[in-house]
Amino acid sequence: MRHLLSIMLLGGAALALPNHSQATQEITTMQHAKGPFDVKLNTLAPYNTDDASMGRRSIDKQFHGDLEATSRGEMLSVGTARDNAGYVAIERVTGTLSGRKGSFALMHDATMTQGVPALHIIVVPGSGTDELSGLSGTMAIEIAAGGAHSYSFTYSLPGS
Repeated sequence: MRHLLSIMLLGGAALALPNHSQATQEITTMQHAKGPFDVKLNTLAPYNTDDASMGRRSIDKQFHGDLEATSRGEMLSVGTARDNAGYVAIERVTGTLSGRKGSFALMHDATMTQGVPALHIIVVPGSGTDELSGLSGTMAIEIAAGGAHSYSFTYSLPGS
């Protein structure tokens, strides 16, 4: 039996995990979606702070291309001197991804250090609904000269 299970103790509770050599793993193929999107940010009243360097905004997006969807969300940000800043955001995306309907949540975590941006956007695990249930992935955003926005979405879906 010890060959079939590995036991991991977490805070006094035992969690049985399949032995890696015995476990079957579903092979998933990564897929890519891309296209332009329109975004509208609206300033919201600050919550629980009077710090002028902190901001709060609503997010409204319209995705086009492989992802035909709308999203709504909220962003919290802070800016400091010398082109340094950070933001976190959550948005709910609803529409069609490569012909599959449903919704999912995206989580953003971004910083700018002396003008150099670093952005991470992931699908919140377990947030996919309907035909997008089980969706996982990461999204990149590009802002071209002139302000045009586009996305590149690397994702996997069970059964794809």
